[in-house]
Amino acid sequence: MRRITVKLFAHLRQGRFVSRDMDIAPETTVARIVEQLGINQDEVGVTMINSRHCSPDAVPGEGDTLAIFPLVGGG
Repeated sequence: MRRITVKLFAHLRQGRFVSRDMDIAPETTVARIVEQLGINQDEVGVTMINSRHCSPDAVPGEGDTLAIFPLVGGG
C-alpha cells in the first residue's frame, strides 16, 4: 500500500473533506481514486500530483499529494 494525501477544492469538498491521507494500492490511478471518493468524472476539471498537472491514468507514488479541482464555469 501507498500513503498519499488527497485535497479537494471548491464544491467537491461538500459532504466530503478538505484534505485526507489515504492508503492506496500501488497500481491505483487518479481516475480510480476519484471514483472511490464518489466524485463523478464529469465534475473534475483539473487533477494535480505534487502541484503538477496529471492525467486520469496517472498513478500517485508514496507520499504524493493529489489535488482535485472541479470544472469552472463562467463567461
